[in-house]
Amino acid sequence: MALCLVATMSRRAGQRTARAPRRHANFCGTLPAAFLHGKAAGQHNGTVSAQEIDQYLAALDDQKRATLAVLRQRILDVIPEAEQGISYGLPAFKVRGKTIAGFAAFKNHLSYLPHSGSVFPQLKDELKGYSTSSGALRFEVGHPLSAALVEKLIAVRLRQAFPG
Repeated sequence: MALCLVATMSRRAGQRTARAPRRHANFCGTLPAAFLHGKAAGQHNGTVSAQEIDQYLAALDDQKRATLAVLRQRILDVIPEAEQGISYGLPAFKVRGKTIAGFAAFKNHLSYLPHSGSVFPQLKDELKGYSTSSGALRFEVGHPLSAALVEKLIAVRLRQAFPG
């Protein structure tokens, strides 16, 4: 079931409300209903289990699920120690408490999320042909990012998160 709203907690009396996401006008959410109830509801940055990434992927159509499953494995190949979970309502991978990578499914594309606006400028040549914003690298369904590119993206982010 696709959802187009994100649950948040109202500042008034802790009432649960729904609002459209601010940053993604074309977001036609892929969050399973479980994310709007229970542990993840109202949390924007709480890390939860890898099982919830499984649930996120299970809610997608076959092609999106398969493409993101490849990306997930490529991320884990580079940072096998990463804690898998949900950050800002989307799959994310944390190392020593810092979010290093993530991904998302949208209506017409998929995105790699570096959780830093300064990763992509360092990889301009490698990202030619991709559409990017400061926080998302968009790619086509059915065309996962290469293992080499994922490794470079994560290497830049790790250097930022853990300098020296």
